[in-house]
Amino acid sequence: MNKEYAVGIDIGGTHITAAIIDVIDMKVIDLSLHKESFDSNLPVAAVMSIWEKAIRISIENSKVEKVKGLAICMPGPFDYENGICWIKDQSKYEHFYSLNVRYLFQGTLELSSDFPILFENDAVCFGKGEVFKNAGNLSKKVMAVTLGTGLGACFIDRGVSVSSGELVPQDGEIWNLPYKDGIAEDYVSVRGLLNRYKTLTEKNLANGLELYNLAVAEDKMAVKVFEEMGEDLAEIVIPWLEKFDANGFIIGGKIANASEFFLSGFNKKIKETGVEVEVSVSTDNEVAALLGAASLLYNS
Repeated sequence: MNKEYAVGIDIGGTHITAAIIDVIDMKVIDLSLHKESFDSNLPVAAVMSIWEKAIRISIENSKVEKVKGLAICMPGPFDYENGICWIKDQSKYEHFYSLNVRYLFQGTLELSSDFPILFENDAVCFGKGEVFKNAGNLSKKVMAVTLGTGLGACFIDRGVSVSSGELVPQDGEIWNLPYKDGIAEDYVSVRGLLNRYKTLTEKNLANGLELYNLAVAEDKMAVKVFEEMGEDLAEIVIPWLEKFDANGFIIGGKIANASEFFLSGFNKKIKETGVEVEVSVSTDNEVAALLGAASLLYNS
């Protein structure tokens, strides 16, 4: 069978990861995974330059001569079919609002208008990737979340993403669900963690990694902040785990790396409610997202 390759791209609020994916066997090509960190609030041209660099390095390192398309995980709100960014007032991509990102990729990479450039929600990519990694999930109903600069979610029923109907929230999103004095993402996100730590200590931290390092160093307030976030996450997702009748719940995203500090609080809340669901933390968020993105081009 002839091999076919795609560029899988995972774009977050502070990073881009690109890799060349064998879309027949659904695996990452050795040495092709490349990551760049950046400030997403830089001017559009500066951000596109960083994205271009990551993609070109990935292709060069893979030694692959031809790719069949770009498959891109993007945070929402985003018009995934038409490629238009609607992210606003989320402390990221402030210059991308209403822009057609497909056109930006075409121009930056000098691609023809008919070259496939497909977009999908980053959490959906992650969830689909986890399903591809574990064939057992193809027979299950799975809810997956990504915890990072934002709060992403997806609902997958036997390998198919579900984003409408009474069993899931509108558009399959939970970041904007009303919660406490705001919305879910105000509490379960890097922003939420840092704001809570500031409330407790009156100290400003630069990023989530700094908070994590404090927790590792047994800073009581840092540990408390993560524990509270785990409890908040549980309260937010429990109603939807029940409605969707999920068999599995998968946690991904950068904050998942701090699961040692929030998972016990999350599991305690789940147990108290009586919800029976298999909870797991992804061991390779990025690879899962990239595979999920490439699945957009699977057999296409």
